[in-house]
Amino acid sequence: MPIKVAPILAELRQDHRNMARLLSLLEQQSEAIFDEETSDLERMVDIMHYLTVYSDAVHHPKEDRLYAELRAARPDLSQGMGRVCDEHHTLSLQSAQLRDKLVEANSGNFVRRKEIVADALRYVGSLREHMRWEESDLFRRLDVMVAEGHDEIESSTLVDHRDPLFGATIEARFKALFDAIGS
Repeated sequence: MPIKVAPILAELRQDHRNMARLLSLLEQQSEAIFDEETSDLERMVDIMHYLTVYSDAVHHPKEDRLYAELRAARPDLSQGMGRVCDEHHTLSLQSAQLRDKLVEANSGNFVRRKEIVADALRYVGSLREHMRWEESDLFRRLDVMVAEGHDEIESSTLVDHRDPLFGATIEARFKALFDAIGS
């Protein structure tokens, strides 16, 4: 069954705003670790869990699918965009590694503070830059594709899961994180 692309793009843009809020909180907690202040490793684990189960597993595959549609419908508009899927793969590896390191530290296992801070800040910077690029380039190209009449794709080709943190129903696992970001 075909679905409209414009609402998917609007959802992806909202996801970026939501992820930016989480990245700010992750950055704040990382700075607290660096300054040897009280930090909340459990909150950091929750952020990274969300970013792996939603952003990496749902959000990025939607973007990959829209990029594939752009490539098929408007090859001229997709030139130079091959980095989309590569960056998603790299970000997914970074997020899983950071999540695992935070889980280890939160479990009481030895993990160097500087290593956590460096990895977290590197990830925050990478994801922010990636989202900026998508907003300023990829999404604008997709907007052109939609405006020119290629505004539907097959729904069966999209990963479609509800957002466990910012969706209509908050999963219990993310309730404390939801409360922490003041949504």
